[in-house]
Amino acid sequence: MRESNRVRGPRKILRRVNRLVVHVLLTIALLANGELALDGQQIRPTEAQLKAAFLFNFGKYVTWPRITGDTFSICLLGQDPFGPVLDSIVAGEKLGGKPADVRRIRGAQEASTCQIVFISSSQESHLQSTLVELAKYPALTVSDIPDFVRRGGMIQFVDEDDRVRFIVNLSAAQKAGFVVSSELLKVAKYVQRESGPGGV
Repeated sequence: MRESNRVRGPRKILRRVNRLVVHVLLTIALLANGELALDGQQIRPTEAQLKAAFLFNFGKYVTWPRITGDTFSICLLGQDPFGPVLDSIVAGEKLGGKPADVRRIRGAQEASTCQIVFISSSQESHLQSTLVELAKYPALTVSDIPDFVRRGGMIQFVDEDDRVRFIVNLSAAQKAGFVVSSELLKVAKYVQRESGPGGV
């Protein structure tokens, strides 16, 4: 029994260290958004890794009007573009003083205890009704659907010269009671301060 615990302990520590290394790399990628040098080798994070890192870090730079439930949930609505990447970044972390987790939801009506909702491009055909439903909850809406912020979403991923950038609809976020850190706004590609056409 003791031998088993001795073996399990170092393995658990190693897994934790590995997650920490990945998290540090992706946080650097979030800021540099380019290739990273590690032991003389160039490492370029994938688009999924960068977007997953952004999603997690949004939780650090946004203040929620209220956080419901026992966990801080990052929810994925529609087809999951991240696979295990987002889960590995979030595992064992805390946001808003609560354990962070990732949930896959089938509809906006399941988002009552979600703090961040990533809306997949598979949901584009009924985006407007989805945003109307999500407006009932204190959920930060994020997507890479074209014109997402102009249609009432809060943060939109955009690709620019093979880099992942994001646009913030500050008006929509503030209307929902969110406080967005100036540090996050500084690294945004663009900040929309007025409600766009069709905004919720």
